[in-house]
Amino acid sequence: MTEPEIPEAPAATSYDNRRQVMYWRLLARLFDHEEQASLESASLAVVEDIGLPAALLDPQASVDSVVQRHPELAAEFDGLMVPETAGADPAADADGDDPRDRAAEVRRAALVSKVLLNVFHSAPGTVTAGQLSRWQSDAGWLERALGCKPGELRGGRRGGGGVSPTGTGGGGRTPDLSRLIPEIGPELGSIEAGLVKRMRLREVLADPKLAGQLTPSMSLIEQLLRDKDNLSGVALANAKALIRRFVDEVAEVLRTQVEKSTVGALDRSVPPKRVFRNLDLDRTIWKNLTNWSPEEERLYVDRLYYRHTARRTTPQRLIVVVDQSGSMVDSMVNCTILASIFAGLPKVDVHLIAYDTQALDLTPWVRDPFETLLRTNLGGGTDGTVAMALAQPKIAEPRNTVVVWISDFYEWQSEPLFESMAAIHRSGAKFIPVGSVTSSGRASVNPWFRERFKDQGTPVLSGHIRKLVHELKTFLT
Repeated sequence: MTEPEIPEAPAATSYDNRRQVMYWRLLARLFDHEEQASLESASLAVVEDIGLPAALLDPQASVDSVVQRHPELAAEFDGLMVPETAGADPAADADGDDPRDRAAEVRRAALVSKVLLNVFHSAPGTVTAGQLSRWQSDAGWLERALGCKPGELRGGRRGGGGVSPTGTGGGGRTPDLSRLIPEIGPELGSIEAGLVKRMRLREVLADPKLAGQLTPSMSLIEQLLRDKDNLSGVALANAKALIRRFVDEVAEVLRTQVEKSTVGALDRSVPPKRVFRNLDLDRTIWKNLTNWSPEEERLYVDRLYYRHTARRTTPQRLIVVVDQSGSMVDSMVNCTILASIFAGLPKVDVHLIAYDTQALDLTPWVRDPFETLLRTNLGGGTDGTVAMALAQPKIAEPRNTVVVWISDFYEWQSEPLFESMAAIHRSGAKFIPVGSVTSSGRASVNPWFRERFKDQGTPVLSGHIRKLVHELKTFLT
């Protein structure tokens, strides 16, 4: 790689030149493992001149280690790549030549370069547990820089909104990567999956100390589920512990989303309970105003009014059918956990079926997602007709049944499967085809199925898992 001509940074007075030095170094390190001496020396001069630690240029130093030594930088990384929408300095001129803004751009360039290099530049060869843990931490800092929570973009354990920018992010010349979040999330997941595959995972799991350095993630859980039959003893115990940790963390998030969703309409056919906590004081006063005595300045109440609190809750059956082929691992994990949560709701009868070229009825274990996942066999082809053979007999009362079918719908027998799905829809049962139940919402659905589902009035639901939570909660309660 030919080195670009770099001005001597110590003597440079142009903020643009300094900012370009940082980004030239970023590009050089991303596309060429060979260190460019002139870029390194120029970048070091720039970093020292603007008062940032030289550790920002050390490829072996994690963002965590830099922040531990310089805690004041933590706030600068938060929202670093989120464009500013408010708080601009009115004193800055129209061309953006305010020296304070130009200096801040150089500072941001150095911080952006650090977090991007740590995440997108990895050395070849075998990956250790410590290296994977460090990468996961750095990826978390990138997610924070983009205004998200650590783990959110990678289909991780947390949900909800992102952090608020601290005022250090954005700027006219700072890269606005927040617009690329839909693409960045899956890419981070892909990088993490590659790192996991390069690990000697069985050796790591056999060592409790090394296994303790692993942070559960969707990529790691996928690999553990695929390899579980080849593990035994200490390695299997450590693998199960990691799977259970991940399941518990995801379940906590999904349970909160279920609780926040709508919980059904009030049932006014049921008389309200006449207890003090249900007393509607405002309505009671309003309805008894005609009994006001001006002479005595008293309100005589001849009737109390109470609030309705009972909700309509008819028994419902939820049948979840999940494609467990290689392309649907994220959905398999999320839906297994989600089914267990709905199984805990009153008057909801949940059934769970997983399939590839064979179908497996996992209903007996539906309340324990950990045990359910241990019984899955990820990978293989896709034949939904074998799952339909198990699902159809479970539809006893169509009007009180919802069938959720999660798949990319790349099937061997498309016509017979779609006809049986259309029959479920015509019977009066609610049929919800789902192409993606991931945290990132990324999915590829067979266009043939997508068009036919749309024509029959049951469009494919794709996107964040919160969409499915809302659909199910609305129907079931």
